[in-house]
Amino acid sequence: MEFATFMLATQRGYHQSSDSVIHDAIEQTILSEQAGFNTAWFAEHHFNNYCLVPSPLMMVAHCAGVTTTIRLGTAVCVLPLYQPQRLLAEIGFADVVASGRLELGVGSGYQQFEFERFGVNIDEAPAIFSEYLDILLKGLNQHVFSHNGHFMQLPPTAISVPTIQKPAPPIWIATASTRSMRRAYREGHNLFVTALHDGLEILGAVRGTIQKAAASEGKSPSDAKVSLLRCCYASDDGAEIDRYLDNARFQRRLSEALYQRRQQSQDGYMLQARPTQQDLSFETMLHNLPIGSINRVIDRLLQEVEVLKPDQIAIQTQLGDLDQNTMLRQIELWGEKIIPAVNKSLGHLEV
Repeated sequence: MEFATFMLATQRGYHQSSDSVIHDAIEQTILSEQAGFNTAWFAEHHFNNYCLVPSPLMMVAHCAGVTTTIRLGTAVCVLPLYQPQRLLAEIGFADVVASGRLELGVGSGYQQFEFERFGVNIDEAPAIFSEYLDILLKGLNQHVFSHNGHFMQLPPTAISVPTIQKPAPPIWIATASTRSMRRAYREGHNLFVTALHDGLEILGAVRGTIQKAAASEGKSPSDAKVSLLRCCYASDDGAEIDRYLDNARFQRRLSEALYQRRQQSQDGYMLQARPTQQDLSFETMLHNLPIGSINRVIDRLLQEVEVLKPDQIAIQTQLGDLDQNTMLRQIELWGEKIIPAVNKSLGHLEV
């Protein structure tokens, strides 16, 4: 089982400076490598405090210079907000400076707040995503390529800095839809999925969608790698766990507000996390998620692996205004105890 850290880089309030949030993510990435994580993922969002990383490829390029072995991924590049030909050049550059360690996650986006400010119709996002991914695949696999589509026309074009990884870095599609999963299996891409704060029942439903998508393309579910994004936290300190749960719920409130196109901001930037009908109690979150004592986290992860059968678990380390020293200790704890224990148990199950 591979393990990854996921950096959303949220700013919970003005008591956090933007530069401290970014530098915390970089420090967590460095420690993630030292702790034995396989990958560090960086999100992308714009124009509000939900996520302060405007370009995950810029984070990859910077972190490439302060790490040596950990793979560095975009989770995700929101394709409809890019010029795909420029993105291709930046993908090549990032993979070069990372010495072939780039993992390329892509998605269609969901936040109207962002799309309006880029002048892109969010209702067209799935179609734009599909066409722009076509362009990326051409540019990654052909020395000179052209494109004549609905949203983009390109004359014969060459990318001056191609990727080190051939024919391309691993491509991950963030999706919950059968249609996008089918494309992943058809073209040999990987899947980035989440069950949010829900439990084993939803993980089982996600697994069913994956199986259906694979079968419809004449593939086995194992033909694509699957990464599960998950809120996980190990501690015997109840107050510390409550702080993690509070920040996790804060993050989900912002995400739901942006998804439902009802941004809640008093100053045009700092979003307000208001209670919603979708809120889960701390008790329910503890029941659903790998959160609690070390043994509880290990046992729960093993249950989730049995249900979803992922190839990677990406844990959210940077949530809201959690204290940086606390999160650094958490990363170390995963490297020292949780990751070895999970992999040892999985090894015994495979024998």
